[in-house]
Amino acid sequence: MVLADWHVGEVLWTFIWFTFIFIWIWLAISVFIDIFRSHDLSGVAKAIWILFIIIVPLIAILIYLIVRGDKMRVHAVEAQKEQEAAAQEYIRQAAGTASSPADELHRLADLKDRGVIDQAEFDSLKAKVISD
Repeated sequence: MVLADWHVGEVLWTFIWFTFIFIWIWLAISVFIDIFRSHDLSGVAKAIWILFIIIVPLIAILIYLIVRGDKMRVHAVEAQKEQEAAAQEYIRQAAGTASSPADELHRLADLKDRGVIDQAEFDSLKAKVISD
């Protein structure tokens, strides 16, 4: 088949099929991720779902979305919160900020002793740390 033989309808139909295939692959990956991240499923239940998806992919994914779609959302939200907390902790560690008020006061005292900040700045920052 030569490219010139393709008509507008055939090109459109091909784009639609590629879109559906892409969506199906995305859903399959999402379902597999959710199966492996589900703490409420036993290992046997996970194996059954995976075999079911391998044997009858389209029907199994649709059934999984119907049966466990709400739990997929909950798992996604939990994973997002965990990632956000890990990112915030990494930012705190990379920036050198203290994780507790005592550590922050110790850091401020060290800055004052080295002459980086004066007594007035130390007092205002100390009041801010204590009020938080």
